[in-house]
Amino acid sequence: MLIGSNHIESHNEDLLKKHQNKLVFTVSEINDTEAIIQKLIDFQIAIPSWALGTGGTRFGRFAGGGEPRSLEEKIEDVGLLHKLNNASGAISLHIPWDIPTDYKAIKTLANQHGLKFDAMNSNTFQDQASSEHTYKYGSLQNVNKAVRKQAIAHNIEVIKHGIELGSESLTVWLADGSNFPGQLNFRKAYQNTLESLEEIYDALPSNWKLFLEYKCAEPNFYSTTVADWGQSYSYVKKLGDKAQTLVDLGHHLPNANIEQIVSLLLMENKLGGFHFNDSKYGDDDLTAGALKPYQLFLIFNELVEGMDARGMNHAKDLGWMIDASHNIKDPLEDLLQSVEAIMIAYAQALSVDRKALEKAQEENDVVKAQEILQNAFRTDVRALVAEARLRSGAALNPVALYRSIQVRQNLIEERGLKTMATGL
Repeated sequence: MLIGSNHIESHNEDLLKKHQNKLVFTVSEINDTEAIIQKLIDFQIAIPSWALGTGGTRFGRFAGGGEPRSLEEKIEDVGLLHKLNNASGAISLHIPWDIPTDYKAIKTLANQHGLKFDAMNSNTFQDQASSEHTYKYGSLQNVNKAVRKQAIAHNIEVIKHGIELGSESLTVWLADGSNFPGQLNFRKAYQNTLESLEEIYDALPSNWKLFLEYKCAEPNFYSTTVADWGQSYSYVKKLGDKAQTLVDLGHHLPNANIEQIVSLLLMENKLGGFHFNDSKYGDDDLTAGALKPYQLFLIFNELVEGMDARGMNHAKDLGWMIDASHNIKDPLEDLLQSVEAIMIAYAQALSVDRKALEKAQEENDVVKAQEILQNAFRTDVRALVAEARLRSGAALNPVALYRSIQVRQNLIEERGLKTMATGL
């Protein structure tokens, strides 16, 4: 399905007067709104290919209608999102779920939708049909060298696919760990993992980055080989300048101070990027900002301060991606909501009075510092986010337009009611 410019223009015309009234008020409340709007226009959030279909739990999966059946249809779905919000200009592929049969044709299709290829993602948490060895007891950590070699070769294969598509980064997430005390020698598991990562790192092109993700728990119940930001940092510090830590917001123990983690990694030049989502209890992969919007704002507050301190380009110098699982919601609607929440948190952080906050910090004025942050968070910046979309030719209200032109119903008619996205 293609969304025509006439759909967007008609939609925006109906909402324009109300939007302009909100914008006038917002501009009166916030300083330097033109600079904020331009940063919002430039900011792009990659969509993961695996989030375009309905997710599930280990107990079951309830597929939705009109799910993408191929890489081509996944690209078309991200193109729909990007047409609606002009903030989803990249797709992140997962191998072997998304192996192209024709690189040139896939790149042409992506270009037609205004999309680039973000980080490539390897998969050593599932056994593949063509695999000689099983990952039942881990991949890069495995006590069996042949298994480690197979996992290394897979990651290098992923890099080669990415080179063909124009990607410039590899994300490694490991399900490696143990279920019972005594199952693993922790030190040897670390050493095996490091040696495996070193071989993968050596295969990176000079302009590539390796993002090493961490996760405190799941799928193992006792230990995880890359369990937290400290362990990831330890690996990437040893690997070299092209290796950095990737932060998934759901991959932390309860009440972890993620904004402090982000600040320190950024200070050490080891923050590679983000997987945005939200959670209540564990790694729920819920809609970004649905449960902890203040935390999301605080994270962006540290990001804006830290990136500006280093003279970084907000849009290009870190990797921005959603990682979510839509068990009961329309995946495309959920992704539109996530992108909106991320842009709102970013705009709020951009509106913080940095000089006033720094002065309050230097004077140990705790109340003033809190007021500055909470006032920024409580200020409604949705009109700025909408204005950024309007100026870039996107919809003032992407979810409303998505529903009014019945995108999901059209996809069901094109693809069928009982389709299942490739991948999980």
